[in-house]
Amino acid sequence: MNAAVGKGKKSGRFLFIDQFRGFVGVLMLLGHCSYYFNNVWHTLDPFEPLFSSWWQFALRYAGYLCAPGFLMMAGAMVWWSHKRRVSSGTSDWTARWHLIQRGLFLVLVQITWVNSSWGGFKTFNPAHLGIIACIGVSVLLLTLIINTHWIIRLSVAIAILLVHPLLMNISYDPDNTFTEVIMQIFVTAGKYNKYPVLPWFAMAVLGSVMATGWLEKWKTDRERVIKGGVIAIVAFCLAMIVRLGEGYGNISPYSEIGHISFFLDQKYPPSLFMNLWFFGAVVAFVTLFIIIGKLWPKVLEIFTIPGKTPLFFYGMHLAILGVFVKRMDLFYREGGIGATLIGFVIMMLIMIPLCKWFYRVKKKSNNYIIKLI
Repeated sequence: MNAAVGKGKKSGRFLFIDQFRGFVGVLMLLGHCSYYFNNVWHTLDPFEPLFSSWWQFALRYAGYLCAPGFLMMAGAMVWWSHKRRVSSGTSDWTARWHLIQRGLFLVLVQITWVNSSWGGFKTFNPAHLGIIACIGVSVLLLTLIINTHWIIRLSVAIAILLVHPLLMNISYDPDNTFTEVIMQIFVTAGKYNKYPVLPWFAMAVLGSVMATGWLEKWKTDRERVIKGGVIAIVAFCLAMIVRLGEGYGNISPYSEIGHISFFLDQKYPPSLFMNLWFFGAVVAFVTLFIIIGKLWPKVLEIFTIPGKTPLFFYGMHLAILGVFVKRMDLFYREGGIGATLIGFVIMMLIMIPLCKWFYRVKKKSNNYIIKLI
């Protein structure tokens, strides 16, 4: 076992988890910089994206790893947090209560800070759910099965993923606010919520299953790399089988294999193909980070601090972009890929020192709210 992972175990942290979480957060920042600076969003429909070039496709597609990455890492950390607390003598209920508070806090952050930050806090918009609330609800649901065997959790995740495509066939009256909200909270997607709980909760459960291997059963980096690599390959193969079938588990058709449309099945809500494909991608990237951490550990250092302060990184970069770009109308959607990349570099130069500062504050603080961020 390498020093980085060993040190992580001693402190209760695993560097490759922090670094991958940081990597996903940085990709999310890139995607948000595109949202605020890239003029393609004047015509691009996130529900039915049509890209003008491979470069625009690559910029957008990079962000598709974020939601699966966030949910799987949340599931992994929920499982690990519960295990550590119970192993140290905390009662099962107390350990779960800690996670319940965390889940409720994430929902609160979504409907207050996150929703308002998109427009630079110009309006208060609590009647909307998003990725942070979805993570929060998934954390709450995961507490119900967190101490079950990994095979049971895997079975739950597979069952949800297999049933979800069938549930999307349920017809409902979009003019009926109650049924529309219920469907968008759990099954489909729309203006009220782009991240329905069921398919993303399944990804969180899969993250808890992978954590059982990454953080407990697989004792060496070599074992993590080999077994993680095999799981990623199997997931990619299953995703390809589903996509080539062009029926069950697909939402958007594709023109030909290898075309943009082949890789860009629907994300809002995710199809079975997308979930399988990006489950494989998350496992593959975590495996890659373990390898890089073993051979060239300094390469990943830039992701470590954002990965240790993921909620702060998310909330603060959205607030800064919302205030200065959207509310003050500074270059809002006036550029293209170049403007997006320039904005991204500037935001990284701002966020890395901010995250370092907050991490120091959080380590020293006993404040309840700061500990939850």
